[in-house]
Amino acid sequence: MTSQPVYVASNLPFDAGQWKRLEDAIGPNLMMRVDPADEAASAEALRKAKVAILSGDLDERHLGAPNLRWIHCDHSGLTKSARPEIFRRGLLVTGSAGRSAPALAEHVMMFALLLGSRYPDFYESQKRHEWRRTPDMAGLRALCGRTIGILGMGKTGMELAKRAKAFEMRVLGYRRRDLPVPPGVDRMYSTDKGEGINDILKQADILALVLNLSNDTYHLIGRDEIALMKSSAIIINLARGQVVDQDALVDALRSNRLAGAGLDVTTPEPLPRDHPLWDVPNLLITPHFTAAVPDRSERSLAIITENLRRYKAGETLLNLLTPEDVYTY
Repeated sequence: MTSQPVYVASNLPFDAGQWKRLEDAIGPNLMMRVDPADEAASAEALRKAKVAILSGDLDERHLGAPNLRWIHCDHSGLTKSARPEIFRRGLLVTGSAGRSAPALAEHVMMFALLLGSRYPDFYESQKRHEWRRTPDMAGLRALCGRTIGILGMGKTGMELAKRAKAFEMRVLGYRRRDLPVPPGVDRMYSTDKGEGINDILKQADILALVLNLSNDTYHLIGRDEIALMKSSAIIINLARGQVVDQDALVDALRSNRLAGAGLDVTTPEPLPRDHPLWDVPNLLITPHFTAAVPDRSERSLAIITENLRRYKAGETLLNLLTPEDVYTY
C-alpha cells in the first residue's frame, strides 16, 4: 500500500486530531479525502485507490474500481455489502462491528427489564393517575435466576453476556465457531460442533438476537422455533428485522404464545405509521437507534488503524466478511 493512494469518505465522524492520526496511519501524501456525494471526485479517486474507507456501504462504483483491493465500511451489520460479487472479485470487505457493543448490550437489557417487569402496564396506569395492582402481577419475576439465550457471540454478544451475568442470570450462547467460551457464558453452542439452537430455544426465558443477517440467518426464528419456546419467554431482536419471521412473531404475541418482544429492527424500516406491528400487544419498538457510547468515533478509528496495520503486514483483517456472510434475499 506504500505507493497506492487510499480513498477516504470525508463524512466519517472524525475531528481534526483523529483525521491527522488516520492520515499518519495511511502514510504520507497517500490519503485522498473525498466527499462521496461529489461523483466526479469520487470517480477520479476510485480510479487510483487500492483501499477505500467509507462511512456507509459499498456500491457499484466500488465494485467497478479497477485497483481496489480492500474496502472498510465504518458501521456494523454489512448486509448490504455482503454481495456474492465481492468474493468473485476477490475484494476484502471489513466493518466496524463492536464499536457500539456496550450500548447495544444495554439496549437488550433495557428491553428485558421493561418487558420482564411489565413496565408498560405500570406506565399506562401512571398516565391515568392510577395506583393499580392486579392479581397476575404476583407472577412477575426478576431477571435474577432466569436464562438468557444469546444468538450471536460477537462483540455485542460478549458484552451482553457480561451484563446478564451481573444480573445473576444463566447465560447460553450460540455462534458459528468453536472457540474458547467467553466470560459470563455458562454453556456455549456452535455450528462447528454440529449444534443447533433448539436446546437454547427450549430453555430461554429471554432470547436475544444479536447476530448478523445472512442467507443462513434469514428467518432463523420462525413458527417452528417459536413453538419450541416457553409461553412465558421474551424475544429481543437487535440484529436485523429479517432474522425473525415477523408474521409468526405477531401471531405468537396475539395468541399469548409468547409473553413479549422487543424490536429495535423491523421489516420494513422505517416502519410506516399505519403498520399493524405498532399495535401488537406486549411488543416494544425502538427505531433502530441506540444510545451512543461516548467514544464511538475513537472506537471506529482504532478499528480502522489496526486494520491498516494488518493490511500492510499481510495479516488477517478484523471484521472481515466471509462467504458465510452472503445475503441475497
